[in-house]
Amino acid sequence: MEFRIADTFTGSLGKLTGDEQKAVKNTAFDLQLNPAHPSLSFHKLDKVRDKNFWSVRVSSDIRLIIHKTEGSFLLCYVDHHDDAYAWAERRKLEVHPKTGAAQFVEIRETVQEIRVPVYLPAEAPANVGKPTKGSKPAPRKLFERVSDDTLLSYGVPPEWLADVKVADEDSLLTLTDHLPAEAAEALLELATGGTPSVPKPLPLAADPFAHPDALRRFRTMSNMEELQRALDYPWDKWAVFLHPDQRGTVERSFAGPARVSGSAGTGKTIVALHRAVYLARQNPDSRVLLTTFSDILANALKVKLRRLISNEPHLAERIDVEAINRVGLRLYKRTVGVPVVAPSAQVIKLISQAAATVPEQKFSVSFLLSEWEQVVDAWQLKTWEDYRDVKRLGRKTKLPENQRAKLWFIFSQVINGLTELKLVTMAEVFTRLATSVSAKPPYEFVIVDEAQDISVYHLRLLAAIGATRPNALFFAGDSGQRIFQQPFSWKALGVSIQGRSKTLTVNYRTSHQIRRKADQLLGNDVSDADGNLEERSKTVSVFNGPIPEFTCVDTPEQEIAFVGNWIAALHRTGLSPHEIGVFVRSDREIDRAKLAVQASGLPFLVLDEQVETISTKVAVSTMHLAKGLEFKAVVVMACDDEVIPSQERIESITDTADLEDVYNTERHLLYVACTRARDQLLITSVNPSSEFLDDISM
Repeated sequence: MEFRIADTFTGSLGKLTGDEQKAVKNTAFDLQLNPAHPSLSFHKLDKVRDKNFWSVRVSSDIRLIIHKTEGSFLLCYVDHHDDAYAWAERRKLEVHPKTGAAQFVEIRETVQEIRVPVYLPAEAPANVGKPTKGSKPAPRKLFERVSDDTLLSYGVPPEWLADVKVADEDSLLTLTDHLPAEAAEALLELATGGTPSVPKPLPLAADPFAHPDALRRFRTMSNMEELQRALDYPWDKWAVFLHPDQRGTVERSFAGPARVSGSAGTGKTIVALHRAVYLARQNPDSRVLLTTFSDILANALKVKLRRLISNEPHLAERIDVEAINRVGLRLYKRTVGVPVVAPSAQVIKLISQAAATVPEQKFSVSFLLSEWEQVVDAWQLKTWEDYRDVKRLGRKTKLPENQRAKLWFIFSQVINGLTELKLVTMAEVFTRLATSVSAKPPYEFVIVDEAQDISVYHLRLLAAIGATRPNALFFAGDSGQRIFQQPFSWKALGVSIQGRSKTLTVNYRTSHQIRRKADQLLGNDVSDADGNLEERSKTVSVFNGPIPEFTCVDTPEQEIAFVGNWIAALHRTGLSPHEIGVFVRSDREIDRAKLAVQASGLPFLVLDEQVETISTKVAVSTMHLAKGLEFKAVVVMACDDEVIPSQERIESITDTADLEDVYNTERHLLYVACTRARDQLLITSVNPSSEFLDDISM
């Protein structure tokens, strides 16, 4: 007897209270152990189209909907009595006649009318002709020229073909809410000018639950431990179900370094986590490193990995999850010796002292420190010839040779000063380490999350570990979320991802409305220093939500009161405190966020580098700590003029050519904060507002 769960079950389970979830889990375990146990109360549903739907009594009011056949049990849905029955009455489980995939199909007759929600704005789709002056043309039918056979190949249920044929830009998003995920994604991609990929149909005798599209929503539970893992974190459906694009990338063999990219919410981190686990399973004697650029994100990855492999502790023994700086220091201590790393204050002191010996040079200490960190130290330039000839990618200020000569006089003194003090920089640690580990790499496989923010010297070590070995290096990142590093050439360090790069385009974390607004902060396409293009314009979100709200008030006190009322109203609708996040630009604005949550009457937690959200508290954080987090509702506060973009950063720039990078990273910060929201987003400011809000509030 096959025992399966559906993503609709885990999703509905996550909406119940803690006590209700506990009762449902007990019933699910009993079903898996012995579905014929006399304590289980089955009820045949009378009004359902699919006669294999049954209900199982969990408590006086909670009902579990299962699909029961001679050879299988499928946990489908759970809710309060009437809502659970209504869900079953509106659906049936079928094998698609064209694709061969098992899918839930919503019964067409139960949908009264495909009506666009009032919160969905009118929005011109791709390739729609311009209206004639003074008239409003009839909405264009987006798929009337697409053949039935093609629509069926995308997974559109036959009974929904007629609705798809008449869909226009106003009804499309609402229509897709009623379709299986693969059909919805294909139609959205078609409407935005793309060409959906079509999985090969299964042979007639094949298991319909083995189709790639079925694997995204149904999973066979082989034992109690696997079922417990799926039920312990029902919100984290990614631990059980993977999109076919994600699964294909996770399990693909690459001849060299590979990268997965995509805008926020497309599942890059999920792919990285599953890739680490997949490689550990496939290579039982190997050691795997899952790393990222900060302790904050590494801690978040540890939490996710525990959830993913909680019933496979032997895998955890072979997967190290650690921030890359900590990895470097640990390996250096083991292979070279204990390093004494120069504090930032000491480096600044040496730079200031050296600059004072060249009175005719015009550069500020801020510029000199940046040039040192981004060029001289990062690339470990040790001679005048090295500095004279280096390509200063990402550095906007042009430096003719005579100016470089003056700068080198300064930097050479800094290098000599560090040597005399017997201090090393992190760049030097990683460079020496790269030489020592090249003969015997400490890891067979390395997966790097948030790879857009790793530095030159980090990549130098990674290149030494596995730039030439198949599957050894795997990167996940988004150039649109780069907030810490200036761009540089990966090829210059021997790491080429050309031909081995995949862009994820399905956003299943953030609503269409929120993603559309956030994307206005960035361009349609982003390319790295090596010319590799990340196409953002093809990204589609597969669910709707309210339009993001923007509020500008006259005083911080008014903002605090408004946000407090907004959060309190969300809580009254049933949202738990831990499902709400509040973000600000920097520590200076944290008090405004704390006061706003206090005004709502809810408890809060100011996140630190451990990034452990408490299940009973609202999360309060700076935007820099937002990476890797997600909430059902997000407030981005204090988006004032001179707060974002940061006036302090702007004033530290000595050359207007470097302003572009400051503005880009500040935009990226706001983008990161906004895209932590799944369903609802509020952005607030005190007059005058940030200039960035002009781009997204229109």
